[in-house]
Order: sequence, then C-alpha cells, then structure tokens
Amino acid sequence: MNVEKIRNDFPILSTTIYGKPLIYFDNGATTQKPKCVVDEIEKIYDTTNANVHRGVHYLSQQATDLAEEARVVVQQFINAKHSREVIFTKGTTESINLVAHSFCQQFCKEGDEIIISAMEHHANIVSWQLQESIRGIKLRIIPINEKGELRIDEFKKLISPKTKLVSIMHVSNVLGTINPIEEIISIAHNNDVPVLIDAAQSVQHMEIDVQKLDCDFLVFSGHKLYGPNGVGVLYGKEQWLNQMPPYQGGGEMISRVSFKGTTFNELPFKFEAGTPNYPDVIATATAIKYIKNIGLDSIKAYEDQLLEYCSEKLTEIEGIRIFGTSDKKSSVISFLVGNIHHYDMGMLLDKMGIAVRTGHHCAQPLMDELGIEGTVRVSLAFYNTKEEIDQFISCLKRVIAMFG
Repeated sequence: MNVEKIRNDFPILSTTIYGKPLIYFDNGATTQKPKCVVDEIEKIYDTTNANVHRGVHYLSQQATDLAEEARVVVQQFINAKHSREVIFTKGTTESINLVAHSFCQQFCKEGDEIIISAMEHHANIVSWQLQESIRGIKLRIIPINEKGELRIDEFKKLISPKTKLVSIMHVSNVLGTINPIEEIISIAHNNDVPVLIDAAQSVQHMEIDVQKLDCDFLVFSGHKLYGPNGVGVLYGKEQWLNQMPPYQGGGEMISRVSFKGTTFNELPFKFEAGTPNYPDVIATATAIKYIKNIGLDSIKAYEDQLLEYCSEKLTEIEGIRIFGTSDKKSSVISFLVGNIHHYDMGMLLDKMGIAVRTGHHCAQPLMDELGIEGTVRVSLAFYNTKEEIDQFISCLKRVIAMFG
C-alpha cells in the first residue's frame, strides 16, 4: 500500500489544529472521506438532482438508475444473493431498530427471548429493550471473559425454545475483539434461530460474505466506511424480509393505498418509506469502490501491522491498562493510565493535535462490567502511519508526566 498516495486523497488529513498537524485516531466513530466521495455528492446535486423512482422525466430516471446501481454495488460488496435484499437506512442504528420492530411484531410474543452480548453498542441494546416494554420479550446476555472475549460455552446454555433471534456485533467498538460469528451463526442455526450481525466496526476492515457466513441479517453505516453520514445498510435474507411488516409508512413503500386499506410494495422498497437520501447512497457506493480498489485484504494486513505496533508501544508505558486483549482484534485499542481521567487525557492530547475518543463509547453496560466509567480509545485506519503512532506515544508520555 502506498500510504502517502492514499493520504493525498483525504484533504482533511493535512489540517493543522492548535498549530499542530492533525493526527486522526477516531476512525471508530467516523472515518474521513476521500475527495472522490465529496466530489460525487457535489456532482449529483450539480447534474442529477431529482426525486428517485417517481418521475418520468430525464433527471429523475438518471437519479433512479444511479441509486439502484449503488444498491448493486452494496450487494456485490457483501455478496448478497439479490440486490432486493439490500435496504438503505439512515445508519446502523436505524437498521437494528427496523429489524427489532418488524421482526418482533411478526415473530415474537410475550416471554420470547432475544440473545445479545455484554459488549454491545447501545443501538443493539436499547432497540431490543423497547421491544421488551412493548411486547414483553426478554433479553439474555452472553458474558465475556477477562480478555474481552465472548463466553461461547455460556452462549450455548442461553439458547432455548424461547430464543427467537441472536443479535451480535462482529467487532467490539471498545475492546476491538473480533467475535467468532461463524461459530455463533452455526450454533444458532443448529437450533433454528436466525442471527443479526452488527458489522459497523468490521465491514471497513475485512472481507464480509453474507452468503458464506449464512447470517440472516447484517447492518452497517456508510460514515464508518469512508462514505457520507446519514446512510446505512440493512441486509436481510429475502425469506425473512418478505414475512416482516414495514417499519414505517409513507410514499414508495406502498403498492396501492385507499381509505379501505393499503397493500405494500415489493422488496426492497417496502422498507424504504419516503424520499431516500439518494445522493449519499450513491456516494456510499463511490466509497465502497474506493476501498475495493485498494483491496480489503491489503487494508486488513496494513491495519493489523499498525495495531500490533501501537499495542506494543502502549504496553511499554508504566501503569497502563488496556481493555480487550484478545488474540483476535481489529483496529481499536481502549486504555487508561493510572488514575488519570480519560476526559482529561483526551483534552490534553487534542491540544497536541491528536484526535482520540474518550468516554463510554455508547457501551455503558460494558463499562459497568469492566468497573470503569470510560476509556481513551485509539481507532486506526489505513491512512494512519507508524510515524503518527510514534508522535501519539510521545504526546501521551508528556500528558502522563503532567499528572506526575
């Protein structure tokens, strides 16, 4: 990988803050966007601005064609069987909420159970808790071990005739742990239980093939994939999506409306009510093409090198505690040093030009499990360098020295 050439595709990486060159280590929250993605959005508004699926005029047909081509790009990216199994949403959060609402409405009754894990993002907790209050379902939680790995032995014990769905993250946004989703899917399917995979922290780092995995649902966001904000993807097997009722009502998701009743549109439009954010959908496809051109295998290999290098440098620091020490990790490191508050450390690093994330990372139950309030999180991307890591370590040592 020619990292310097890649960095030139991201103008923001040349930014100076507080008189220091920006070092951006908050990629787990959102990734920066290559110029081709920003240019694509501008181009759409300059040349192809019209509502999709609803007009016979030229601009509308052009916009529709581009939006549906983007759906095919996503289909091929995750190797879905059909493009109609790709639903566009506002993000991972809406995708999970869609499944939680529609799946539970169709398949769950009071006392039925959904299995999640102790390391989940709030989006994959609260969405199901809402269904607890609405439908009386129960959440069952897979515990983790001291390394931040799922207890698969305990997961097997949680499955029962009441289990209706397993909803699990692929990669922890706090611990960096790569969960054994192939094994989880196999165990669940052996018990006739479908599985939803939250791929928000994995799809940008490694190859994902939904047919090979045989997952029933998979969700992710465009903005963590070097694409624009406000776009997400829900992949669902056609057999499930056809049975699930719509999540929202409005235009486009209907076949026929009368005051006596409504019939719904075919997939994928049944789940895409209202005017879609088609410019950003198209730009998300541009982002996918960009990273596919680099190659996800190359991206993973390089990011693994960065992760190993940064981890080694951090473990040399006296008093550091790293949360998540699995042998199978992606590009995330969460840590604390001594009794220095994570917020104080993040603020001081920011003044030195280094952007890291601090806090509970939308994973408060996990923080409770770890016995802490929050961490400092470094999350790496393929445009980061070892030189940036060296500068970060130097600045981190300065911050630690300030606190004695």
